[in-house]
Amino acid sequence: MSQLEKRTWAEISLENIRHNYRAIRAALPEGCRFLGVVKANAYGHGALAVARTLEAEGADYLAVSCLDEAMELRDGGITAPLLILGHTPPEYTFLLADNDITQTVTNLKKAEEFSAACVHLGRRLRVHIALDTGMSRLGFLCGGDGAENILRAVRLPGLDCEGVFTHFAVADEVGADCEAYTRAQFRRFCDTIREVERGGFSFAIRHCANSGAVLRYPEMDLDMVRPGLLLYGYGDAEGKLGLRPCMRFMTRVSTIKHYPAGTPVSYGRRFVTERPTRMGVVGAGYADGLLRCLSNRCAFRVGDGFAEQRGSICMDMCMIDLTERPEAGVGSEVEIFGVESSLDTLADAAGTIPYELMCAVSRRVPRVYKDF
Repeated sequence: MSQLEKRTWAEISLENIRHNYRAIRAALPEGCRFLGVVKANAYGHGALAVARTLEAEGADYLAVSCLDEAMELRDGGITAPLLILGHTPPEYTFLLADNDITQTVTNLKKAEEFSAACVHLGRRLRVHIALDTGMSRLGFLCGGDGAENILRAVRLPGLDCEGVFTHFAVADEVGADCEAYTRAQFRRFCDTIREVERGGFSFAIRHCANSGAVLRYPEMDLDMVRPGLLLYGYGDAEGKLGLRPCMRFMTRVSTIKHYPAGTPVSYGRRFVTERPTRMGVVGAGYADGLLRCLSNRCAFRVGDGFAEQRGSICMDMCMIDLTERPEAGVGSEVEIFGVESSLDTLADAAGTIPYELMCAVSRRVPRVYKDF
């Protein structure tokens, strides 16, 4: 037993990440750039390890959420172009410029603030302009004076406006309404870019295709794509690309106890045994990323099959019914999700999406890099 695998751990297959990268890349048109999304600790997989893998594979760009995430990669030796998708206060412009980090600009005021900082520093900053085409979150508004404001922004001193992008709201969802909405977003994006081009400015990189669009709307690949969930082996429900999951969330049986029928289990007594029960205690709880809302709603792979989770999930542990799993004993490995325990099934039970469960695996859970 590895020291890192003594309680609860996450196994990460960098070989599967390489496989997924190559499968996605092979589906892109010739010349289309690949931006690997490694924000939120690479969706829980370990940002630095994943970034090193993607950089070695030839990814053209990497995306993070904030300056701290970008600096973690630069401090770790990553030299690939980095795009910050979220907000950076303009007083940190010097760090962006010093570390060759590309910053997203979401409105004219922010562009003016970055420009003023660059002029004061005597530096230049590479930026990508974000357009709000229907996500209603960040970005220059389309229509009205939107194109005019973008033209003002791209002409400001100190800014090198390399790219323009938008984010789709429902590209990963099926149905005629979702398709119509996604196509409407794409039209707004393209129409706004054309307006800017008529004003005399052309962007070198146009990107809008997230994981859902890469799968469903290849005409939206444009100059660069931004797969996130696909890269980590999920989102390809139809198996078009043959992707592989890259994380196994693992724990161990630490204790086994025998209870008679009528025994309440865990906080709140929300489960009571209906028969003599062989109950296992495993070392994973909500502080590790096993959401408490999954209590009494899921099962984990152990031994030769699955064991139902019983009672409220605690901070550091939870209980599973091993009555039908006599082969499982103290020390047995338990797969919470991964190869044999579906992340999608667990997400459905939690009423959430796979992204949340991967990102929820906490920092205290050691990442063990091994192939499976």
